[in-house]
Amino acid sequence: MRPAESSSTTPASPSRFDVVVVGGGVIGLSVAWRAAARGLSVAVVDPAPGSGASHAAAGMLAPVSEVTYTEEPLLGLGLTSLARWPAFAAELARESGQELDLRREGTLDVAFGADDLAALGELGAFMEKLGLPVERLTGRECRRLEPMLAPSVRGGLLAPDDAWVDPRRVTRALRRALAGRGVPVLRERAAEILVAGDTVTGVRLASSPGTTADVRPAFSGALDTAADARPSPDTAADVRPAPGPDTAARVVNAGCVVLAAGAWAGGLAGVPEGVLPPVRPVKGQIMRLRSAVPVLSRCVRGTVHGSPVYLVPRGDGELVVGATQEELGFDTRITAGGLWELLRDARELVPGVTELEVADVVAGLRPGTPDNLPLIGPTGLPGLHLATGHHRSGVLLAPLTADLVVDGLTGAADPGHPCSPSRFEDRA
Repeated sequence: MRPAESSSTTPASPSRFDVVVVGGGVIGLSVAWRAAARGLSVAVVDPAPGSGASHAAAGMLAPVSEVTYTEEPLLGLGLTSLARWPAFAAELARESGQELDLRREGTLDVAFGADDLAALGELGAFMEKLGLPVERLTGRECRRLEPMLAPSVRGGLLAPDDAWVDPRRVTRALRRALAGRGVPVLRERAAEILVAGDTVTGVRLASSPGTTADVRPAFSGALDTAADARPSPDTAADVRPAPGPDTAARVVNAGCVVLAAGAWAGGLAGVPEGVLPPVRPVKGQIMRLRSAVPVLSRCVRGTVHGSPVYLVPRGDGELVVGATQEELGFDTRITAGGLWELLRDARELVPGVTELEVADVVAGLRPGTPDNLPLIGPTGLPGLHLATGHHRSGVLLAPLTADLVVDGLTGAADPGHPCSPSRFEDRA
């Protein structure tokens, strides 16, 4: 049931939360939702929840079609999380009243020239060696599945179990679900992780140079407009402190802090240097096109001029085209060159895309790590847990990440998974 938009009763929030999640993307919101479901008191800190990499993501849940030769551990994580997505989506849709547009028609990877076809054949052999479900198709069979494909397509691989979802709907649904559970989303930037002795005690907000006041938002399933609350346009669970003398010193006290700030997770003050996650921003530009009816029935991807490109259809006729990968630091400018490359390559796969309306262009920053595996779980600093470094797999790995993090928060973590932050702390 969709949470109510207003409430006549407003329970007091705790002066100290069990968990504060820094970061309101799909990872942070999923962790907060699962933690609240386990009975923990939770708050989320993010100045613009759902507006970062999650807003720019295409939402492919495609561990099979995105497999690479040296990243079998990431493949295993992806397959495990993909298996959790149907139940995760059904529960979230039921609790939030929002449809997520989860689709499971598979991914079609196509080739044009003889060299591309040979490379795709080798990849198919690798997939088969790993026991992955994949079907080899001729060019004619590819066009039978997707009639809008270019006539020059020579063949392809179909990963029938791959899926995709609309990340913007997911983050919106998560925020509504958090509202229904009375979880505040504080629309402020975290400035510092606070530590007393050798243990995390909370988070200082950017607007607060001091460290003495608690954040005490009034909230329920939908927040009323009390002195320190401002409902956001799409969910009443967001909290923005009103101007006043006590906003000069705002601290969120917590037993544990989960750092899920994506590409920004590596620069938060208060975290010892050896514990800071080694994440870097990887820029990606995407386009959203629109047509009256969907032009594709499944995800289509290929390599054009040496660059990968994918097209992800939505049920409402939207078509997401992405994505560039650029090592340019914290640069989120949308460039003519990046958009031209996307359109050029997409047109090679599906010539009709140039007739579609441009609905949106956006650039986001994926959090990359040195070994391309995320950082999930407790760190060497007691009370600090990580959920970052997911690079291209943030949406895919959201259900698994949330479960692993909450298991760690409740003392039930599996120490054997390959994403432990300790692998970099030991090196430091």
